[in-house]
Amino acid sequence: MVLLHVLSDFIDCDFAISDSSCSYWYEGRCPQSSVGVARRRHRLKLPRTSMSEAIAQGLMQHLANNDCYSREGKMYGILLVELPNGEQRVLKAFSGLLNGCSVVEGWVPPIPGRDEVAFEEARTLAELDAIKQEIITLKQLTERQQYEILFNDFEQQLQAMSDRHRYCKHQRQEKRQQICNTLSPEALTIALEQLDEESRQQGIERRQLKRQQNAVLQPLQQVIAATDARISELKQRRKALSCQLQAQMHASYSLTNFSGRSQSLQQLMPGGSPTGTGDCCAPKLLHYAATHNLKPLAMAEFWWGTSSVNQDKIPGKFYGACAERCQPLMGFLLSGLKPPLPVREKAVRSPSYPDKGRVWGEVTLPIIYEDEWLIAVNKPAGLLSVPGRYRDRQDSVLSRLRHLLPDGMALISVHRLDQETSGILLLARDRQTHRQLSQQFQQRQIHKVYEAILSGAVTVEQGKIDLPLWGDPENRPYQKVDWQHGKPSLTHFQVIAREGDYTRVEFTPLTGRTHQLRVHAADVQGLGITILGDRLYGCRAVTSWLHLHARELRFKHPQLEKTLHLQAITPF
Repeated sequence: MVLLHVLSDFIDCDFAISDSSCSYWYEGRCPQSSVGVARRRHRLKLPRTSMSEAIAQGLMQHLANNDCYSREGKMYGILLVELPNGEQRVLKAFSGLLNGCSVVEGWVPPIPGRDEVAFEEARTLAELDAIKQEIITLKQLTERQQYEILFNDFEQQLQAMSDRHRYCKHQRQEKRQQICNTLSPEALTIALEQLDEESRQQGIERRQLKRQQNAVLQPLQQVIAATDARISELKQRRKALSCQLQAQMHASYSLTNFSGRSQSLQQLMPGGSPTGTGDCCAPKLLHYAATHNLKPLAMAEFWWGTSSVNQDKIPGKFYGACAERCQPLMGFLLSGLKPPLPVREKAVRSPSYPDKGRVWGEVTLPIIYEDEWLIAVNKPAGLLSVPGRYRDRQDSVLSRLRHLLPDGMALISVHRLDQETSGILLLARDRQTHRQLSQQFQQRQIHKVYEAILSGAVTVEQGKIDLPLWGDPENRPYQKVDWQHGKPSLTHFQVIAREGDYTRVEFTPLTGRTHQLRVHAADVQGLGITILGDRLYGCRAVTSWLHLHARELRFKHPQLEKTLHLQAITPF
């Protein structure tokens, strides 16, 4: 059975040799490292490169030509490996079972361990199936339908009776008012007693119908209650069996890493793990490579087939390691690989404060001010301020500092910059400082200055832009001017230089709306000229980044009671 596929099965080899840019890292900390700084630095990483994505796209074309791969949605993955002789090959894997099979020709086999519990698994699965069928039968109990029909019938009778009794009561009230003024005392007493007797008879009629309802429905209720108790008992049994089988499988599943160590899933995740852990693409691929003396170069995983149940997985889209099953195993699986060499960026120095750039991962993160209450960094363009929702958007200023600093887990971001925007970002080291700085931002007591290059000529020297902004929920993160729904947004601007066809501008925002400067620059009601590199708002100039930099930040230090004026030189 061929498992090591040649690259030409998926891509043109010229592409493979020339393109190796990275779009995502599979990563984890080495479990053998000691705690502290050494462990934080010893992060093991495997890239998803444009080459591995191209290989995966070649695999997608193969999957698209066979209907059997579209019957169910699941994750697929490829691993680019290097043989001991230096040749490159490709492994491919699927998560879980493929059309009910765990072993399929041409695909990486499951991690060893399932065979050891095969008999117990078959017996347990048979019992689980029997439980499932019994639950289905009990839920289809005929007494349930009878009860529902009879209950609705009685409710309709009671409602009709209540309507009739209400009408009769109203008639009696009117009659009482009439006879009180027309009948003699003796005749009035008799007439009132007749009306009261009519009211009592209607009460008796209602109680009789309720007793009849209870007599008919109560036996059905008892049968249904006993059935529901049985269903609950079966569900508890099903849960216990599933947990028992999962524990047995996790104890027998053995993963091997590139340092030659083997551990069971139970040892790696002693606190328990979700069903299916160990059956995902990434663990299968890395385990196979580690046990066959193959050096991993790059990996890529994608979803194929129908969309996932909750619609969060799209066919043909690349995804990173799943947070629940794969990510906790990454540090162990990648152990034994040589960590990538750090590539440091040149740090931007502040004219007011010395640059204390600190290394994390591949880049230097310049710290331009730091004390026991707060920290300010010069965020590079392209880096998030805080982590995003998904695994492939976790790299950020906040996450880097949390890994780097001894008190990093206490850090809280006071404000945010767009991912594409560079410049000063302020973080608090405790909740009180965060609250005090946040109040200054909310009350517009913090002075902010941005510098930008606009992709055209601005005809006025200075002015203000007062345009309400609104984010269309159907087109996020795009913002637009909207006079009906928008929030007030005010920006002062000053031209500081004209450089050929471009204009260098200084922006002072008085409000802090999302994409405020970008929209105020681009919209025809503002300056009508996009910031250079702002493709979201229509810039067509050829450049690799957004020319927008948070240059200055001036505020009152909440603890030192003095004004801080932070500056970071514009990098363009």
